Amino acid sequence: MRIAVTIFLTDETITPTRLARELEGRGFAGLYLPEHTHIPVERTTPYPAGGELPREYGRTLDAFVALGQAAAVTGRLGLGTGITLVAQHDPIDLAKQVATLDHLSGGRFTLGIGFGWNVEEAADHGVRWRTRRELGRDRMALMRALWSEEPVAYEGEFGSVRASHAHPKPVRKPRGPVVGPRTLLGGAAGPKLFAHICEYADGWLPIGGRGLSESLPRLRTAWTEAGRDPEALQVVPYAVHPTPGKLAHYADLGIEEVVVQLPPAGEAEVLKALDAYQEYL
Repeated sequence: MRIAVTIFLTDETITPTRLARELEGRGFAGLYLPEHTHIPVERTTPYPAGGELPREYGRTLDAFVALGQAAAVTGRLGLGTGITLVAQHDPIDLAKQVATLDHLSGGRFTLGIGFGWNVEEAADHGVRWRTRRELGRDRMALMRALWSEEPVAYEGEFGSVRASHAHPKPVRKPRGPVVGPRTLLGGAAGPKLFAHICEYADGWLPIGGRGLSESLPRLRTAWTEAGRDPEALQVVPYAVHPTPGKLAHYADLGIEEVVVQLPPAGEAEVLKALDAYQEYL
């Protein structure tokens, strides 16, 4: 089983380059970074985990800039977002960022995407909350047009692009309906999410990994019914606090990669956490 990590990198934590070198040297599989452009002070949306919103949410580094630094000082480490809030991006700009990072890293990038939880943050980006999933789906389709080998136009409900020359291209070849880098969709289990995964992703990025014994068979059924290759589905539990029993359970379910949570801290504390996780490699 591959063990990757996620961390809220901020202006107060270990740096991307220091962490990336350490992860590759120790044999970790990858580094996934979250994103929040800003956290409005006047916020009525409750923090999903309960209690006060942790300080690091309002201090996150730009995930693509940080991962670009990590790519530059490593040669094997996987690089990913967990998650990119696609609805909050201009899709033409985002398609260029994604393809550039994937190209410069030699195809090491995983685009983890999702729909978010912070209504106020999304609203400042002009996102209408009730249609954010459809908007994200539409923007992914537009980006697939730009990532296609030949110029392809796209006309969607929320945006369009003319048939265009757009390079570089992501390294991976198309997989069924999926064009672009390895793409994992985050969110809570349910028919709507699973339909989106089957339509335009390589798999699921379930936060915490709870309830997989019940939900994974439902996703596999939806995947097969959508005509996708049963062997191609990827499920990557995300932001996991690992134990030997938990990882053994994931392995029994056929899961091959797990992303464990690191503290949003300085170098000494982060390296101590990596020491503790070393037993799982």
